Amino acid sequence: MHSKDKLPLGKPTEYIDTYKPSLLYGIPRSEGRESLGIVGNDLPFKGIDVWNAYELSWLEPSGKPVVAIAEIKILADSPFMVESKSLKLYLNSFCHTPFKSRHEVGQTIEMDLSVLVRSSVMVRIIMPEESLTTFTRTKTPGVCIDKYEIETGVYSVDAQLLQPEIINSHVSEVLHSHLLRSNCPVTRQPDWATVVVEYTGNKINHQSLLKYIISYRNHDGFHEQCVEQIFMDIKQRCDPLHLFVFARYTRRGGIDINPYRSDSQVVANNFSSYRQ
Repeated sequence: MHSKDKLPLGKPTEYIDTYKPSLLYGIPRSEGRESLGIVGNDLPFKGIDVWNAYELSWLEPSGKPVVAIAEIKILADSPFMVESKSLKLYLNSFCHTPFKSRHEVGQTIEMDLSVLVRSSVMVRIIMPEESLTTFTRTKTPGVCIDKYEIETGVYSVDAQLLQPEIINSHVSEVLHSHLLRSNCPVTRQPDWATVVVEYTGNKINHQSLLKYIISYRNHDGFHEQCVEQIFMDIKQRCDPLHLFVFARYTRRGGIDINPYRSDSQVVANNFSSYRQ
């Protein structure tokens, strides 16, 4: 863990190309959760963060370079999350470092990240010829709510926008929107995502959900924090019996981050959306 003033985000950075795990920085998850009323380890959701790092390379013992993709899964109950630029710098440090095999590379990343976040981390190294079957481009599940003609001028998060239907109707449905936009809390660079909401319970008014998602447009928050806030606001305002929220963010620096949160067991389908 490091203080925010030492984070590499938004600062000129030296790119080190030999293995250096000290480049990694961790951010306490508690910082974003306190504002949601979440204290301690008793989480109101289960979850996992799926990271795909597309710019990974190392050397074979012979000196020949290897390129691959790293799929990284970090549990939501880990005390820390990874700062994204530090992960990019850390993975770049593999560039001129010899490893015996991709298995050794995966074990090394797994060990370093587990120490950083203080929880188990799952890493899979995917070779380019395997990516065609691993990252199949898939249509986003559910009904797109972006089709609704609405009027709004609210661009800071407002949970009051969320409304259940007046008529009490029990439904199970999957909805999605491509209009989620927020800002990095350090650099204020925009982050873009498709968000999916799957729930069972009283029907949520679709237009109100769309307005709520749009209200993140000027919000400062890390990817993981935004998804957790969406989950908590829907849970508190609409009281579904079951709720599952995830977002597929577009990549930055060769990495995309995809948080999944649910009130039951999480199945994180690591598909590749058309925007990724």
